[in-house]
Amino acid sequence: MNYKISYFIIAAAMMFSTASMAAVTAEEAEQLKTTLTPLGAERAGNADGSIPAWDGGYTEVDPAFVPGKPGSKRKDFFASDKVLYTITSQNMEQYADKLTDGLKALLKKYPDYKMNVYPTRRSAAAPQEVYDNTFENATRARLVSDGFGIEGAIGGTPFPIPKSAHEVMWNHSLHWEGKRIRYTSDCYLATPDGKIRLSSKGEQTKMWPYYIADSVDGFDGFTIRGHYIQAEPPSKAGEAIMAHDVIDYGNIERGIWQYLVGQRRVRRAPSVSYDTPDTVTSGVGFFDEAFMQFGPWNNHEYKLIGKKEIIIPYNNNRAAAASPEEIMGSNFHNPDLMRWELHRVWVVEATLAPGKRHVVAKRKFYYDEDTWQIMLLDGWDAEGNMWRFAYNYGLLAPEIPALVGSTYWGVYNLLEGGYYVNGGSHSDDAIQFSIDSSVEADQITPEALAEMGAR
Repeated sequence: MNYKISYFIIAAAMMFSTASMAAVTAEEAEQLKTTLTPLGAERAGNADGSIPAWDGGYTEVDPAFVPGKPGSKRKDFFASDKVLYTITSQNMEQYADKLTDGLKALLKKYPDYKMNVYPTRRSAAAPQEVYDNTFENATRARLVSDGFGIEGAIGGTPFPIPKSAHEVMWNHSLHWEGKRIRYTSDCYLATPDGKIRLSSKGEQTKMWPYYIADSVDGFDGFTIRGHYIQAEPPSKAGEAIMAHDVIDYGNIERGIWQYLVGQRRVRRAPSVSYDTPDTVTSGVGFFDEAFMQFGPWNNHEYKLIGKKEIIIPYNNNRAAAASPEEIMGSNFHNPDLMRWELHRVWVVEATLAPGKRHVVAKRKFYYDEDTWQIMLLDGWDAEGNMWRFAYNYGLLAPEIPALVGSTYWGVYNLLEGGYYVNGGSHSDDAIQFSIDSSVEADQITPEALAEMGAR
């Protein structure tokens, strides 16, 4: 298949096969320069001041930090903040309207768990070019392929003033966290009997053609190209997964490959999606839980519930810099290292679509209004039991600038016990990105994957 097909041609073809959904008007888009932030959040704080107004985010770079240098760790930019209040199983009803069902279940399951809530810091920021592109996207981006594709968007939030659940979902898929990135990534598991072990460790490399292309016409329709090359444990060293994700699942074939050392070849792996057990997490997680959302998501139907004030993880640089011994508890992460804040979030509910199958029959997503990232995700099984609680701790990286979530996420199993954290490096170079301009598309191909994975 020719992966260089012009996105312009693809978009034109879709006009004949799928009815597109209208973008916002120019008058509505002007709100992005007044009452809304450049990415579409409410600029103003909330009524009681517990959520402050957005003032541009946090962009002050730490001069002592060197991206990618071993031992150079991002500091906790808000280390002087004091805990406002602590939520436990004993007082959780007092804060029930600010907690997701997953958080309530976690507090009930583990009575010694707690949430330290800090002052809300609306630290999210992005470069001016992202803001400019977002403004243009507001009036030109449209849903196609029954909501599972987009046309007319590039280099910014596609739907800063969303009208539907699908638009909010795409905002997460295309949220800003830089253009190119490399980092050491590892996954630690806490088993149901409380044992901690390393599931995998390797190098994660990603680039975002969606943010690199300089125009809609120059974009080939592949939103992100990335691969993960596993180094540990020794039995899995050299195994690799590569993904070329797309902006339209209805009209562009997603590229997904896997390299298995025993087979000595790269093969297409369409099963690396949906509820297939994720090999990186030793099968504890599902592939579509990766990065809070990974690959196609058309097995469910989606409903936009609206916006709520919810306590979510945010600005967790202190936790990101901790060692596995410091952060990993037998049943849950060390609560004293976690930072929770009150933010406005968009809520989307997903239920299994007719004729489709997925072991997680119902999900509820919580999207941070300032970044469009999924910060929390609740999941129920087919019997209606609260089962899976996914979290994204959010790392503040002013040098990008961005609040990055794809490097510190995981899932609690609320039925069987146990949890995992994935994407984070707890080594000497804890979650230190190398924002490497040399990462190009020809380094993230099936041919290159075979060379990198070979042992």
